Amino acid sequence: IAHIEQGKSTLADRMLQLTGVVDERAARAQYLDRMDIERERGITIKSQAVRMPWTVKPDNAAGVEPGTYVLNMIDTPGHVDFTYEVSRSLEACEAAVLLVDAAQGIEAQTLANLYLAMGADLHIIPVLNKIDLPGAMVDKYAAELAGLVGCEPEEVLRVSAKTGVGVEALLDEIVLQTPAPVGNADAPPRALIFDSVYDTYRGVVTYVRVIDGKLTHRDRIKMMSTGAVHEMLEVGVISPEPVKAADLGVGEVGYLITGVKDVRQSRVGDTVTSQHHGATDALGGYKHPNPMVYSGLYPIDGDDYPTLRDALERLQLNDAALTFEPETSGALGFGFRIG
Repeated sequence: IAHIEQGKSTLADRMLQLTGVVDERAARAQYLDRMDIERERGITIKSQAVRMPWTVKPDNAAGVEPGTYVLNMIDTPGHVDFTYEVSRSLEACEAAVLLVDAAQGIEAQTLANLYLAMGADLHIIPVLNKIDLPGAMVDKYAAELAGLVGCEPEEVLRVSAKTGVGVEALLDEIVLQTPAPVGNADAPPRALIFDSVYDTYRGVVTYVRVIDGKLTHRDRIKMMSTGAVHEMLEVGVISPEPVKAADLGVGEVGYLITGVKDVRQSRVGDTVTSQHHGATDALGGYKHPNPMVYSGLYPIDGDDYPTLRDALERLQLNDAALTFEPETSGALGFGFRIG
């Protein structure tokens, strides 16, 4: 998490390369930014989850037990417009890397995102990025960041996402400092939906974080808010391309495909459980945002009204902060009030 232009996506690129998830030949800048407008503008709009294996060496400076660990990383947007996107992602995490530009220092969204992470009770790992810049004031901003988070300046990690300096040490520290997932592997399955996207061919693709139990391929699952039951056609992890798996266990982040085309069946913040011997208590979910700006949207051709409604439902699946309701105007006909 960080303010805009502080190097989050570049750091994510470097981590993908170091963990071997992305081949050097396939690597490109801002690898996780997939939308056309993200690549055009050079900004992150959608949070992206990715699974990375990281092997800790015996001679690591952090004093971590050597071995291979599985890390789930979510690269989040920095713009204030996408704060709700960040808050949803944080609910699926145990810790947050708070990134600050060593030349620009602490900015408005640094504080806003920090408060979101603290509100979600996450462990904060403070990191100074861009230490290779000529104008970097490392000691000054390390002291400021330490005061903000409540640690010693020496505990603030110093990295350069561009050159790769300090990123291996950061990965070791993430393994050391991030609490292991807490959940009961033998309990009925419960998974939190933190994002969904619509695929033209496969229908709704749902991204979940498993809290308890296990979700298995071909299980019949139930959405606890609607009671709708579906068969899981595919389950897997994002690494960073979709990789099929037999199941998802406690603490794992992955995707589910049920073949459902109705976008209203997969609500962000809902709890997924199994149809038979499922959980009775749903997870906390999310506080729904209140819209601040409203607009009336009317199709020029009245016959396009159903198409516009379908488009808005798919957009809402991708951006849960969007609200809309039908309205009628004597002059403009049928349309929607969008917030």
